Amino acid sequence: MRPTLQLHFLLPCIDDRRQLSSTATEVTMKPISRASPPSLSSPVTARILVLIGVHVLLIISACGKTDGADAPKNAPSLGVSVIKVAPRQVPVIVEAIGRTEGSKEVEVRSRVTGIVQKQLYAEGETVRTGVPLYRIERAPFESALAQARASLNQDRAKLEQAQRENTRLQPLVAKKAISQREADDSATNMKQAEAAVLSTEARVRDAELNLSYTDVAAPIAGVTGRSQRSEGSLVNAGAENSLLTTLTQTDPIWVRFSLSETEHALLRGNASKRAEVRLVLADDKEYPLKGRLNFAGSTVDSKLGTVQLRAELANPELALLPGQYVRTQLIVGQREAIVVPQNAVTQNDQGRFVWVIGPESKATRRKVETGSWIGRDWIINSGLNPGDTVIVDNLMKLRPGSVVHAEAPTTAPAPAPATVESGKKN
Repeated sequence: MRPTLQLHFLLPCIDDRRQLSSTATEVTMKPISRASPPSLSSPVTARILVLIGVHVLLIISACGKTDGADAPKNAPSLGVSVIKVAPRQVPVIVEAIGRTEGSKEVEVRSRVTGIVQKQLYAEGETVRTGVPLYRIERAPFESALAQARASLNQDRAKLEQAQRENTRLQPLVAKKAISQREADDSATNMKQAEAAVLSTEARVRDAELNLSYTDVAAPIAGVTGRSQRSEGSLVNAGAENSLLTTLTQTDPIWVRFSLSETEHALLRGNASKRAEVRLVLADDKEYPLKGRLNFAGSTVDSKLGTVQLRAELANPELALLPGQYVRTQLIVGQREAIVVPQNAVTQNDQGRFVWVIGPESKATRRKVETGSWIGRDWIINSGLNPGDTVIVDNLMKLRPGSVVHAEAPTTAPAPAPATVESGKKN
């Protein structure tokens, strides 16, 4: 039988929560001769004692670490910045997606048939009313005008002869030197000559007009589009290929959009005249100039259940282009609401929430329903009450029940009325 020496050390250790643990150390020694009992001065015994001492130190160190787990319970409170919320006047905003269009959009077409001789403008440039854009071949129309004028001179000569003939016959009729029939025929010939002259004068005016149409001018001031016909192309008046280019007046510019019946109800009466229109561009920047409504539909679309509206805004720098999609915001009035900074609102898979200081200065998560943005603030439709203390920083360090203390408490700042942005509702 191999004799063993067992040494037991009972060292109570308190872990970070509840339990006590005890550590037993067993050291198995090599067989010792019965004839020679172990001595404290023997080398083997000395090694055993050293191993036991090291093990005891390790156990004491472990117990020390366990005792340190209680430190967070006594950690100091977290300093946070807060605001005390209170209702205040905020704008009532109705938002919709709109599309810009020119206040005037014109198709420039050739009014005569001929060859395009020259393009007189640069595509995409801004032109004034009456500026020549194209020149159609003039020679055929100059020839037609010359023929019309020659016919006019011929008819005028015939008229003068008929007038002289009629004048000469009038005294003869009084003397009954000629029959009344001859006198009547003379008067009729004179009137026919007068009608022929009038007809020929109209043909001359038509020829002059057609010749003037060979210079295609801008009917309105605006921005030119892409040229649809190159130089040397044949265009036919009244045909599909008569389209030469387009002109769009972009200052002022219009924005078309639609609202639901419920949203449109806010604009009924004088509200539509007072409504201010603002635009938010694709880069989330607000267009600096404000506009107004210049059209509101009187019927509801039977398929979509919406009402068509149109706004007009100044566009002197051509910052808005026709066909551009924008967020259209109508400010139709004022209402009272609670507002918090946008950075105070966080979001997870359950929705949006804010942190408020509850009883015993502990952080509490409060679920909220958000409305529109106003500058850097967010309108809170529900979830907060007047007087609630909302935490606005150190949000990543907060946990439910964290003890906090307010640093430099402030009241909610008033939003800048010039900046109104959209925020999706929860």
